[in-house]
Amino acid sequence: MLSGNRHLAFLAALLPAILLRVLAMAGYRPALWFWADSFSYLEAAAAPAPGTFRPLGYPLFLAALAPAHSLALVTAVQHVLGVGLAVGVYAVLRRRGLPGWGATVVTLPVLYDEFLILLEHMIMADALFTVLVTAGVLVLSRRVVTSLSAGVGGALLGLAAITRTIGVAVLVLAAAHLLLRRTGWRPLAGLALAGALPLAAYATWMYGTSGTLGLTRADGLFLWSRTMTFADCSVIRPEPELARLCPTTPVAGRPAPAHWLWGPASPLAELRGDRNTLAGRFARAAILAQPGDYLGAVGGDLRGLLRWERTTARSASTKKTNPYWFPFGERPLKPSVRAVAEAYEGGPAATRIAEPYAGWLRAYQRVGYLPFPLLVPLLGGAAVLAVARRRHDALLPGTAAAVLILAPPFLAGFDVRYVVPAIPPACLAVGLAVADGRFHQRSMSRTARLRSARTLPCPSYGTQRATC
Repeated sequence: MLSGNRHLAFLAALLPAILLRVLAMAGYRPALWFWADSFSYLEAAAAPAPGTFRPLGYPLFLAALAPAHSLALVTAVQHVLGVGLAVGVYAVLRRRGLPGWGATVVTLPVLYDEFLILLEHMIMADALFTVLVTAGVLVLSRRVVTSLSAGVGGALLGLAAITRTIGVAVLVLAAAHLLLRRTGWRPLAGLALAGALPLAAYATWMYGTSGTLGLTRADGLFLWSRTMTFADCSVIRPEPELARLCPTTPVAGRPAPAHWLWGPASPLAELRGDRNTLAGRFARAAILAQPGDYLGAVGGDLRGLLRWERTTARSASTKKTNPYWFPFGERPLKPSVRAVAEAYEGGPAATRIAEPYAGWLRAYQRVGYLPFPLLVPLLGGAAVLAVARRRHDALLPGTAAAVLILAPPFLAGFDVRYVVPAIPPACLAVGLAVADGRFHQRSMSRTARLRSARTLPCPSYGTQRATC
């Protein structure tokens, strides 16, 4: 419970963070939309079944809230989960030895990062995924991991994996973490069983509906889109059935990987048969034939981590909508997606902007974020400090954050939205790396002495009793 003088610093930071989320709720009603992705999630929530490109974790979350017919309820729950995550990070850091002001400073990005608030206000899986993956890591970062806590952590990471498939990598990291910590076979078994249960259940469901045993049917498609930025078929020399996937645009003029996956002029539009398998075969052939170009493309994407501004600033006159900014103007929903949005909302679902609340939030978003050129050194410094101080509990959140940042450019492409979920586990890693358990012990000893002093009886002197 966050009360008393010991938590005043955090409470003072918590209230403005809640106010920012209230501004989002008041200024952008009922929610923000992300291109076609948001509507695909709503379609899946209306008729849940494993799909091609995305696992079904977030649509099931939407389906659970669907009876209320309120997109505002969805965003409110996501905001509450985001604030609750910050409270959880703070509480763990306090228990691990950081003073109130120190734990508060480390938690500030989780409370105030504008991109986290933006994702919480979108009909997108990222906010739920961020909460699940960080909560799982929080549980597994305890000093003593029991079979019960390992099972809870594994279940959370398993649910994160069926929300966004990159969660599978974090689950594997967690198992390796317990193995290296030598926690014993019971916690490791609890983690493995609880983490595998959601994955096995979902993969079985996928197999029953599509004949494919997995979480999606698009891993090959995403990897193929990654290779389109460098693939040279004169070097690859693909098999005849794969040659149709060769790009014809010169390398210097090729667009980002996402264009090749979703663009109408993509070679995928002409492909017949098992597109995922064929695309995966082409991608693997391209990587083996051009490993240097593959690493160069990944490195080029990772240069986005050197940008101080996460996205290009724009004005109200900019015609192109930037999905990573709170919008300046209202836009009607396209007829192709309006029906599914209004069915879920039970009425008009286009984003309505209310001033001055939206304007205050737009002003904040220009400065209210942790720049990536600071995030990356902080994460690297936390790893070095954790190893030097033998704070092995900081390694799991640190490596989890690193995987969330580094894996997407290898598997699909760089996107700001893929990096932002790494912020909470990175903050946790920093806090655990610098925490001093002796401070916690001294604080607890002092608290115990004060409690004892309050409960001791007053000494008596003959027939007179002293005033205490």
